[in-house]
Amino acid sequence: MSAAPGGDEPIRVLLVDDQTLLRQSFERLLELERPGLRVVATAADGQEAVAAVERLAAEGHAPHVVLMDVRMPRLDGVEATRQITARWPEVRIVMLTTFDDEEYIVEGLRAGAKGYLLKDASSEQLVQAIRAVRRGESPLQPSVAAKLVARIARSQESAPPPAPAPAYPQSIGSSAGMPLDDLTEREREILRLRSSAGMPLDDLTEREREILRLLAKGESNREIGEVLFITEGTVKNHVSNILSKLGLRDRTQAALWARTHGQG
Repeated sequence: MSAAPGGDEPIRVLLVDDQTLLRQSFERLLELERPGLRVVATAADGQEAVAAVERLAAEGHAPHVVLMDVRMPRLDGVEATRQITARWPEVRIVMLTTFDDEEYIVEGLRAGAKGYLLKDASSEQLVQAIRAVRRGESPLQPSVAAKLVARIARSQESAPPPAPAPAYPQSIGSSAGMPLDDLTEREREILRLRSSAGMPLDDLTEREREILRLLAKGESNREIGEVLFITEGTVKNHVSNILSKLGLRDRTQAALWARTHGQG
């Protein structure tokens, strides 16, 4: 099973959580995915996480992905994420936490995290998220994405009427009435999705709209197939068509687009 882009190298994972039982559980779960994934180290807090990345990087095999808890003693996950991404930008971090509080989400993404999952995610979702972030994608659990979209929506509603602005990408922030520097990269991406032209819903068939609405709810291809009484392969084909028609990159973007356009 190939896990790293362009080769057979396993994805090196660092697990960071202050609860020993959870660290051990996640480690056992991920070790079942060998040879595609390999847990190279674990850490009990942010300080240990930074030290582990430093040690592994010095040995020439820094982790590809870090699963980072948020609340930990000595150094929390947000600050540890900030330090790691500043020193080793190639290391991709996924926040894995019990907390879906909006501020935790925003602060984690601002600090440089590439994804955000809750600990109640299934083992399949966890493994898929690791692989996705390694490919350069930004996995967000649907409930997390919904909170992020809601935050941006509130910001837009409270903003003054925008002045005429140049076409994207010159001034995303001004068109939304929000300073660009105040947005995370993920928030900018969502604004691009909200304001992008050339993605009419009318281009989708009725079946594709049904699937898009189910995507927005976080349903898997198998679950969508069961709801609509079609095969998983047929769902995959429809998802590919949806992404192509809307000019989107992945399922996460499709789910966000659907929610921001009243399809969620």
